[in-house]
Amino acid sequence: MPKSQHSSVKKTLITGTLLLTAAGVLTRIIGFFYRIFLSRLIGAEGLGIYQLVSPVTALGFALTAAGIQTSISRFVSMEAAKKNSTGVRLYVTIGLILSLFLSAATGLFIWKYADFIASAWLGDARCAPLLTVLSLSFIPSCVHACINGYYYGLKKTGVPALTQLIEQIARVGSVYVLYQIYLSKGLTAPLSITMWGIVIGEVVSTLFSVSIAKLPSASPTHSLPIGACTRNLIQMATPLTANRIVLNLFSSFENIMIPNRLKLFGYTNSEALGVYGILTGMAMSIIMFPSVITNSVSVLLLPAISEAKADGDERLIRRAIAKTIKTCLLWGFFCTAGFLVTGDFLGNMLFGNALAGTFITTLGFICPFLYLGSTLTSILHGLGYPGTTFVLNLIACGIRILFVLFAIPVYGIRSYLVGLLLSQAVLALLAIVILFSKTNVRLLKR
Repeated sequence: MPKSQHSSVKKTLITGTLLLTAAGVLTRIIGFFYRIFLSRLIGAEGLGIYQLVSPVTALGFALTAAGIQTSISRFVSMEAAKKNSTGVRLYVTIGLILSLFLSAATGLFIWKYADFIASAWLGDARCAPLLTVLSLSFIPSCVHACINGYYYGLKKTGVPALTQLIEQIARVGSVYVLYQIYLSKGLTAPLSITMWGIVIGEVVSTLFSVSIAKLPSASPTHSLPIGACTRNLIQMATPLTANRIVLNLFSSFENIMIPNRLKLFGYTNSEALGVYGILTGMAMSIIMFPSVITNSVSVLLLPAISEAKADGDERLIRRAIAKTIKTCLLWGFFCTAGFLVTGDFLGNMLFGNALAGTFITTLGFICPFLYLGSTLTSILHGLGYPGTTFVLNLIACGIRILFVLFAIPVYGIRSYLVGLLLSQAVLALLAIVILFSKTNVRLLKR
């Protein structure tokens, strides 16, 4: 690749990362205040119940949109590099149709079996009303996910960044308005208003995406058979979707079992849900805040690496991997130091909870591995190794589950934090070894 083209790719990545990061930072800031508001509104136990529903949300997105969004991004990138607007348009259309079908089926299933899912799977019947409302979110979610995939493939992040920000504003704003309505009537706001916030956020962001999205006109000089495009999309999306579903099932089992194993340690049901809510709803939201930068890089690395691989540009791929490792480690160690110093203060100031501060301080050590792992797995996807990332994530999830099952009943929640650190470290280190073996990366110049 010519030097000017290298500069163009670098400039696109930097510009796109800055846009996504800016939107992500604003979104996370709004999310901070939202979590503080929720912690006051529904308490630690309510946060625990709210977080119990998150595996269903993640699993539904994995089934209906995640794999298709990634596939759209990759194929749009490839067709755009060939200047084939017909192919770009076709892949987006096919992906959207497939995603809509899966979303409608998933939403209907959750709507119909909300009571069963809440009691038999999540282990708390109070989750049923939340699931019923949540089932309405999947169709709008898939629409803007596919549109975002199209823009990620073009390495244009303006629309996805605005969509992300608008969704968060609509979600938080709607929950606050609903809370005020209940308050004005002298009623206690139900937990389900948090799910209505998700639905309203998805609908508003989808309306924005649809109104602003512009697909290229079909080119008369290029044509692609619909059947071949559909097969290509399905062949890539199927293993990605299957991988995400399996991983989310394992992750769901992990999250659902944490309160149960805490009860074996000696907590009551209310105390167990409270500790779970503090960990996942308070502490992890702080730890994940700096990942807005690495997540932005990850989203843009996939199409950039895919394009470089299609062009046979091994040099660009090696440089991207080396710079990713160095940057993520530096950022991660910086964040670790920051959380060690400010963890207790953040927990008490933001949530009024000393345990949240303890969790933040302890989880600070996870930052270098957490941020590095997400970007390296994105590079592996871009290189066409979804199976490898699946195995790596499965190993990491397996480590955490072992700590949940065998360590928490004996040593409590702190042992789970050790499991989190170990699992992310193993994932990041294995990803580095695999990428080094496949690309001959050198971190140090000779």
